[in-house]
This record gives sequence, C-alpha cells and structure tokens, in this order.
Amino acid sequence: MSTAVSQTWYMTQRQLMVFARQPAYAIITLIQPVIWLFLFGNLFKKVVELGGFGTTSYLDYLVPGVVVMSALSSNLWAGMGTLEEIQRGTLDRFLTTPVSRAALMNGNVVNNGLVTALQSVIIVLLGLLGGADYPGGIGGILVLILASVLLGTVFGALSNALGMLVRQRESIIGINTFLLLPLTFLSSAFMAPAQMPGWMRHIADFNPLNWAMVAGRSAMADSPDWGDVLSRGGALLALAVAAVWLSIRTFRSYQRSV
Repeated sequence: MSTAVSQTWYMTQRQLMVFARQPAYAIITLIQPVIWLFLFGNLFKKVVELGGFGTTSYLDYLVPGVVVMSALSSNLWAGMGTLEEIQRGTLDRFLTTPVSRAALMNGNVVNNGLVTALQSVIIVLLGLLGGADYPGGIGGILVLILASVLLGTVFGALSNALGMLVRQRESIIGINTFLLLPLTFLSSAFMAPAQMPGWMRHIADFNPLNWAMVAGRSAMADSPDWGDVLSRGGALLALAVAAVWLSIRTFRSYQRSV
C-alpha cells in the first residue's frame, strides 16, 4: 500500500510539473468563472427578489455554483490527457515498468484534484473581492472546496475511463459538450430550487453536481444544515470511489489489449 501511494504521488508530481510549465492554462481556465461571477452575477442580481435563495445577494448564492461548475468543466477533459499519452506511446512505455497500474491512473486524478482545489480557492477569493459574504466562515469554504474536489474526482476518473475506451478526441469532445450544460442547468447552480419547475427539482435530486452545491451552500450558510452536508458529501465520496475503481478496471482492460 505504501508503495502504491508513493508511486501515485510520483505520477502526480509528473502531472503537476506539466501544469507548472503552462501557467497560461491556469489563467485561461479562470476566464469562464470570472464571466459567470461578474457578468451573470450582475445581470441576474435582482432575481433573489423572487425568494427562496436564502440570501439577499445573488453573488453569495452564485459563488458555490460557479466553484462546482468549474470543477466539473475542468475535470471532464481529464480523458484528453490520457488519450494524448496513449497516442504518444507514453502510457505503453510505463507498462514496461514495475509502477502500480492504479498509480498510473490515480496520479492524473490526484493532480486534477489539487488543481481543482486551487481553482476553487481563487474563485472564492474573487467572489470575496466582488462583495460576496460567506457566513459559514473558513469551515464552510473548506467543505465547498472538498465537495468540488470530490465531484471533480468523479468526472475526472470517468473521463479517464472514457479516454481508454473510445480513444478518439471527437468522441470525448462530443460527450463532454453534451453533458456540461444539461448537468449545470438541471441543478441549483443559478436558480433556487423553489423557483425551478417540479420536474427539474426531481432531476436535480439525482444530479451529483447538485449534491456538491447543496453540501457547499449548506456549510457556508449562517446556520449550516450538517445533515445535508453529510448526506450529499457521503454520496459524492461513494460515487468518487466507484468512479476511481471503474477507471482502474478500464485501464487493466486497456493493458490486456496492447
């Protein structure tokens, strides 16, 4: 176990070096969250007058939604990195080494988790600079970041598995494009559940994106509902473990095919 952990950290460091050498990528990934926060935040700031948002500031409500949506958006593309390593032959060369097969897949997942946490912190700070208030304090913010990392782990691991299975850029792009907006709008990212149609509320109850938002918003509230935090967070954790297991199994299937 200790060997697998150390090898996973080594593979994570390898991924982090790539990220550190491309700082422009980090900046580009923050452009969309800034647009959502400040353009949409100002455009729809009066929507809180409809009620059901739990706050008088739409920006307060929007920040957790943007954090979680950004975690989903960035991790959906994890499979592209896996596919690139397959096409370059890098992954096949690693198969000739004694490195743990789980470490080969989980290094990418851990790297994405760290990047997601950093991205989430920056978005929270941007919201704070824009005038957002976080009554739940540091504890609530940490729960939101953890929820976004768990969500990113779910979709990052599934994206890796997808890259192993389809091995085509066009397929990954098509599936990601298809999933991003429906998952986002069938959640409470931008609109309070009380203002959503009934059928959308029911779908949102089964949407992992919405689980992360409910957990984050509940923890950041003035009076946190820890029942919501634990139930949604526990569901995300279970789903993340299942997704990581699936990605490892998919990798072993790929290994047998080469």
